[in-house]
Amino acid sequence: MKVRVLATAVLALALSGATARAADPRYPDWPCTQAKVPEISLAAVWAGPPLDDVQSKWKDDAKVSALVSKLSARKTPLDEAEKSVKEFLAGSAADKTANAKLLFAGLFDTLNAQRSQVMSGLERVSRKQRDAADTIRDETLQLQALQGATPRDDAKVEALSNELIWKTRIFEDRHKVVRFVCEVPTTIDQRLFALGRVIQQEIE
Repeated sequence: MKVRVLATAVLALALSGATARAADPRYPDWPCTQAKVPEISLAAVWAGPPLDDVQSKWKDDAKVSALVSKLSARKTPLDEAEKSVKEFLAGSAADKTANAKLLFAGLFDTLNAQRSQVMSGLERVSRKQRDAADTIRDETLQLQALQGATPRDDAKVEALSNELIWKTRIFEDRHKVVRFVCEVPTTIDQRLFALGRVIQQEIE
């Protein structure tokens, strides 16, 4: 009975995930209820000076690169990151605007890359979950057949039951992780917007 309940729960989760994915056929592997936005739009997070002349030049500035790495890390609290931006630009004097553009260009590139990596990972897990749900469904049917067989092979029934319980728990654990990770792209968006706003305020 326990195995059937777990297997039913897994199939319900799989179906709910399929329903969410079906909402946008362009991204059949996207497992989150949040709409998938593949990349952050520069215009949505930056209203400062054009960045065309800096592009990837931020990588050539050791100080800017190090700061970008620190500010992009999710382990760095946002208020601490904002303070670091202000301190960096306060000491930039005549180069403040140029350094501000380099800094934001680096943040934009780095955080967009982080988002892409997280989203690709979510879609990989989504495909694994779909395959796992198929396996659990098939093995549940096999278990039902074994339980109804005459004579009944209790050793096989127990072995398959234990395997199903294990696979179902893995499926459920992954599902919980996916729900948590689905929030990460939005968190990255918010960090980039907040830091971009601070940078713009410092050069206005």
